[in-house]
Amino acid sequence: IWSAATLNFFIPKITPRNPIREKLLEQASRGGYIPPGFEDMVQSYEKRFGLDQPVWKQYLTYLNEMAHFNLGYSISNFPKTVPELIGQSIWWTIGLLSVTTILTFLIGTLLGALMAWQKSSFVIRNILPGILVLSAVPSFIVGLLLIYFVAFKWKLLPLGGAYDATKLPVFNASFVLEIIRYATLPALAFILTTAGGWAIGMRGMMVTVQGEDYMTFGEAKGLKDWRLFYKYAVRNALLPQVTGLAIAFSYIVGGSVLVEVIFRYPGLGTLLANAIRQLDYFLIYGIV
Repeated sequence: IWSAATLNFFIPKITPRNPIREKLLEQASRGGYIPPGFEDMVQSYEKRFGLDQPVWKQYLTYLNEMAHFNLGYSISNFPKTVPELIGQSIWWTIGLLSVTTILTFLIGTLLGALMAWQKSSFVIRNILPGILVLSAVPSFIVGLLLIYFVAFKWKLLPLGGAYDATKLPVFNASFVLEIIRYATLPALAFILTTAGGWAIGMRGMMVTVQGEDYMTFGEAKGLKDWRLFYKYAVRNALLPQVTGLAIAFSYIVGGSVLVEVIFRYPGLGTLLANAIRQLDYFLIYGIV
């Protein structure tokens, strides 16, 4: 934990950029001129955020604040606090990835079971090469392809965002459907690239299970194919998959950065990308 926290502190410090100066210059440029006393303003905010201190002192302060879960204020969104910004974004990420993870698990597991089942159709039993190819493609590449074809060329779904920005968010059925519509493309990007892993794992377990004695006994009893498939093969092959699902949920927040960025989805991934771009130290520390 200490090593990770130390890297989290020092890596953003490598760059010679000054986030306070950049933020104030950005705000001043909107007015068309740099006001008198600009340097005094920069120094005042550096003191406010503790960035005027030596690096070693900043590091010790950082460790103390992290130990007490005091994440402080965001530089790029001052006076908003880091917990406030994370709280606004994390539910979008959890909502998208929790549903996507469950759908991916169900689709991949069923597909893997059918791939290994000897009485499935020829097409299903021979789609493994295609699944392997999709599993090797990064999700953000698939996301870019979906944006170009589905959203830009065919105009079937929105290009990005979480909902129509021109409308006031109101929690009702139509707004929920709109959220689902906007989340469809990023969800597809995850499903197409991760379902293969579940399918391959389930296929391997199904191949093993079909050689067990209870499967032979079930066939000898004359049980119907669907009963052998669901009650005997799938149920016993599912155990390692369920364990994997629990592990997948533990990584749910960290796997969405690039996909959220290309779809402009307002989750933690987009928040982290913006924090890195603006060199918002405290927001980076809080998210990571």
